Amino acid sequence: MKKTAVVYWSGTGNTEAMALAVLDGMKEAGAEAKIFTASEFNPDKINDYESFAFGCPSMGCEQLEDTEFEPMFDECKASLSGKSIALFGSYGWGNGEWMETWEDDCRSVGANLICDSVICNDAPDDEVIEKCKNLGKALA
Repeated sequence: MKKTAVVYWSGTGNTEAMALAVLDGMKEAGAEAKIFTASEFNPDKINDYESFAFGCPSMGCEQLEDTEFEPMFDECKASLSGKSIALFGSYGWGNGEWMETWEDDCRSVGANLICDSVICNDAPDDEVIEKCKNLGKALA
């Protein structure tokens, strides 16, 4: 059974709802899946899992949340080379540029983005929840 992890930060609950749907998809596909908030995760846990879904909303000027998520992710990046990952998150303004920048950052360290990232404006609707479940299944 493949061990997968969902790691996220959420300020309003939108990205958390997405994370829970990703987790459901992983479990539906038969993976051993665990969910972590950004404050619960660190680089020491990377080798415990085969694949990862990282979720963070867009903040400020189309950037990752910078007090908890981004510092954690920056610490983990070097360990993601060759790992299967997927990204997701919500936004309240802008056009998704933060996700494109994040994807490029992941590719630059050799992470394997295994599917299209999932983004949504504000709260996820049924279509986005289904996309999140499919993202989880792809990682499993």
